[in-house]
Order: sequence, then C-alpha cells, then structure tokens
Amino acid sequence: MTFIVSILNQSLILGIMVLGVYITYSLLDFPDLTIDGSFTLGACITATMLVKGYNPVICLMIAGTLGAIAGLMTSLLNTKFKISSLLSGILMMGVLYTCNLRLLGKPNIALFNLNHLFNKGISPIWITLGALIIVKLALDTFLKTNLGYYLKGCGMNKTMLQGLGIHPDKIQAIGLMLGNSLAAIAGVLMAQYQGFTDISMGNGSLIIGIAAIIMGQSALKYLKVNPSTKVIIGMIGYQGAIAMTLNFGFYPSDLKLITTLIVLGFICIGQMKWEKTSKLFRNLKANSLNKLKKEATY
Repeated sequence: MTFIVSILNQSLILGIMVLGVYITYSLLDFPDLTIDGSFTLGACITATMLVKGYNPVICLMIAGTLGAIAGLMTSLLNTKFKISSLLSGILMMGVLYTCNLRLLGKPNIALFNLNHLFNKGISPIWITLGALIIVKLALDTFLKTNLGYYLKGCGMNKTMLQGLGIHPDKIQAIGLMLGNSLAAIAGVLMAQYQGFTDISMGNGSLIIGIAAIIMGQSALKYLKVNPSTKVIIGMIGYQGAIAMTLNFGFYPSDLKLITTLIVLGFICIGQMKWEKTSKLFRNLKANSLNKLKKEATY
C-alpha cells in the first residue's frame, strides 16, 4: 500500500510538470528541452534555500519566477536569433545544467532533516493533490481567457494570429514561460518529497511528459474529458506502468526502453482507424434491426 501511495504522490507532482509540457508541446507545438533543466532548477533552488533556512513556500515562488525566465530565454533564442526550437531548448538546457551545478556546489544534497512542506505532519497526498488541483484549475481558467485562446492559436496557425494584429512571438514567449515555470514548481515539490536534490533528476522530463500526454490522449481519445485532465491521467498511468514493469524484474537501467515501448504502443493505439470499429457497430445495429423487422412481420 505504501508503494502505491508513493507512486501516486510522484504522479501528482509530475502532473504539474506534464501540464507545463502540455503547454509547450501540445499547444505551442514547441518540443522544449528547457523543461529538463527547469525541473532540476526548481529542485536546486529548493536545496540551496532550505539549507539557508528559507521558508519552503518562498522556494516555490522564486523557482517559478526563474523557470519562467529560462522559458523566456529559450523563446528569444528561437525568435530573435532564428535558432530552431529543438536546438534552442538544447542550448538553454546546457546553460541551466551549469547554473544548477553552481547552485548546488556538488552533485546532490540531502534534505531529510531540513524544514520543508512534507515534514510538517500533513499527509503528503493532501499536499500533492492540493497543489495539482490549484495549478490545474488556474491553467484551465487561463486557457479560457483571450490570451489562452491566442496561446492555442499560436501553435495551430501563427499567420492567423498575425492577421488579427497579434504578435505570435510574444504569445510563444508567454507559453514557454508558463510551461517552464510549472516544471520548476514541480521540481521544488519533488525535491522536498524525495528528501534530496540531484543534478540529474530532471533528465528525461520532456520525454516523460510527452509519453504521459500521448497515453492520456490515446486512452481517453473518444471521451469528453478536459485535455488537462487527460494528460494528468496519462501521467498516473505512465508511472503505474513503469512501477509494474520494475516489479516484474526489470532493472532501472531498462526504463528508457520501457518508456519507448509504452509510447510506441499508445501511438499505435491512437492511430487505429476508429471508422472500421464504427462501421462494425453500424452493421451489427442494422442486422439487429432487420432481424426485428422480420420477426415483427411473421
């Protein structure tokens, strides 16, 4: 039972991160590798500040702000210097790696005996669930505003936005700032929940986020569920799948292969032609109706 609760807590924290990936990857169509560095940035800021006795809530605010600045820098590399989206993220991720290492001063720091959110006597599940709900509701509300609709339009058709007199580069910058801010906040919570910060803890965050998005959107493709809810459910499913495979005897070093297979599996499921299934049901329905008509005639 403790193992399941631990997986759920991690899923809820990573759910905040995957909402950030959802903004950059799904809405903006921008595969932003800065997310990896921003997640670690939040954890490193947490370790540095908690060691110095700062309030853990202050860590959230500062990490969110610095994560937004990292997203802004990535956007500027892409729009002002005309560097591709993928390379912009890679460059900024390298910059953040150095910054994070400077913040920590060493590869990892233990936080078990420091004052943080998860050692105040409150059940971790309530903290992680509460944080995720607040972030989700705030994001859903934001996406219903004019700026939120512009953000959606920026990923689909930048020319349309320009025709409306809106500068798509500014909208993209806002989206990348928001996505990386959420990733940094998730890093803050993960560091406090795990009780340590490691310089490599954010590696693969973008891939994990994309995997969760694909899983959620594929599994719930035909259900009328809020998109942000789908990606959160996808993250819970992804973490559960990883935990199950590890229990089957796989090694942690196999996680990248397992992630790839999971993503490929759900991509294949998502690309299945629903029309064939619909046609099958229509034929069954028509045959049933014909049978009823014949019985009624007799």
